[in-house]
Order: sequence, then structure tokens, then C-alpha cells
Amino acid sequence: MAEVHIIGQILKAVDFEEPHLFCKWSLQSGNIWRLVQGELQGQTPISSHRLHNSADFAQPLDVHLCTAGIQGWPRLLVEVYAVNFLQQCWPVGYGVAHVPASPGHHRVEINTWKIAPNTWWQSIKERFGGGGVALHKTDTLYSGVDRYKLQTRTSGKIIVELNLIFRKFEEYGVEFK
Repeated sequence: MAEVHIIGQILKAVDFEEPHLFCKWSLQSGNIWRLVQGELQGQTPISSHRLHNSADFAQPLDVHLCTAGIQGWPRLLVEVYAVNFLQQCWPVGYGVAHVPASPGHHRVEINTWKIAPNTWWQSIKERFGGGGVALHKTDTLYSGVDRYKLQTRTSGKIIVELNLIFRKFEEYGVEFK
């Protein structure tokens, strides 16, 4: 079977309004992909850096996958959460990006969005650190079935560095130049 090694890290979050952030991440792929080694989901520690409007995570990623084909290529889903002084957390960004389809070093910027408040009370609550509106189903991130119904606005970015190693793809008719 063809193999993909994904080695890298979730570096940081930039351009978010909230000061204290953490990120939940997961690697999603199609049915013909199988995990050989590593973790398909995780969470970064809480981080903040008020001067630079960023949060440094440096969360390592190390995943080894195998597949019989390229259908259902892996994608990285991120959910960014803010934390207040009462240790309450709420979502401030959702994003998804496909893992690059070529071996080597890649820097991926995942643009995120959040659900826009649709009532006056939700706006006040979000503005003063009480929380924002959350998705009930995270599959809305990558399936466009119900996403068109949401009113959203942009959030910040998640910066990810990935090193990809492909093995035995030539045997399955996939060429990289």
C-alpha cells in the first residue's frame, strides 16, 4: 500500500481578537485510508501573546497513513477556542485545509471563520468574553450540506508547517515531479 508520513507542527494562531487561545485539531480522510501510527486528533495548550496579536502553540504532528488510492485525501480540521479568567471557553474560529499533495516541506495557512451572532444578546455576550455561538456538528466544517445556512465572519489564521514523505506511490500509478 502507498504510505504518507506527515511530520510537522501547528505553529501559531494569528490575527484573533481574543487573547488566550487553544486549538483542537483532527486529521480527516476517506474510507480507504488507514492509520499506521500516530494520533489523528489532539489539542494544543492555552497560549497568548498580546503584543504580537498571536498565540504560539508549537504542537507537534506525527502521523503515518497508508492507502490503496488517493481518493479521500487527508485534510486538517482546526477549531480555535478562547478562554477567559473563569476558565470558560468558546469557539472563535473554524477552519479546514487539505494536506498538500506533494512531498517536501510546506507552510499551510488555514483561514478560519466563526458564526456571526444573530441577536443583540449574543453580540454582547461575545464582545465581553462570555462566549460565542458554536457548531453542533463538526462535520459542517468539511461538508457543504448545511454550511450555506450559516451566517459567518472571518477570524484569524492558523499557521501549520508540514513535512511530507510519500512512499510506494509509483507502484500505484501516482507520479510526482
